Amino acid sequence: MITLKERYTKEILPELRTELKIANPMGVPKITAITIGVGLSQGLKDPKFIETAEDVLTRIAGQKPVKTKAKQSISNFKIRKGMTVGMRVTLRGIRMWHFLDKLLNVTFPRIRDFRGISSALVDDSGNITIGFREFLSFPEISPDEVERIHGLQVTITSTAKTKTNGIALYKALGFPFKD
Repeated sequence: MITLKERYTKEILPELRTELKIANPMGVPKITAITIGVGLSQGLKDPKFIETAEDVLTRIAGQKPVKTKAKQSISNFKIRKGMTVGMRVTLRGIRMWHFLDKLLNVTFPRIRDFRGISSALVDDSGNITIGFREFLSFPEISPDEVERIHGLQVTITSTAKTKTNGIALYKALGFPFKD
């Protein structure tokens, strides 16, 4: 079975190079990192929620998440400087390619009423951020053992300099765009 990384180097890279008319093969857009993040607004009231979110992120990403702390106090949100307000995991290398393969071939098809991704999610730098309302579509999570459902966001960082190059890269990789 051919992996997504092998398909990228053998098929997608030359295809993108001719499509985007790039002379240097090093100038072809590629994915550099995937960041998975969770906001812990509910965790401010319930400390067990932080443990649950950490467990979910560890199972989805395959590595331990980093806790993000508040840089300043915000009285309206009852946040004090130094409180844990989120968690994130940054994937690179082979783990990044495995996660991307799993995202495209398993997670997206498991999302209920999924019609595709909007091309508006790709920013001007060629990166894409996809928000999930619930994490149950990931294959590592069994719905039976879930106590609380929370959302997460997946940010895919690429070397594409423009939005059109980013969309071309994601379409070539197999992202299901609806428009």
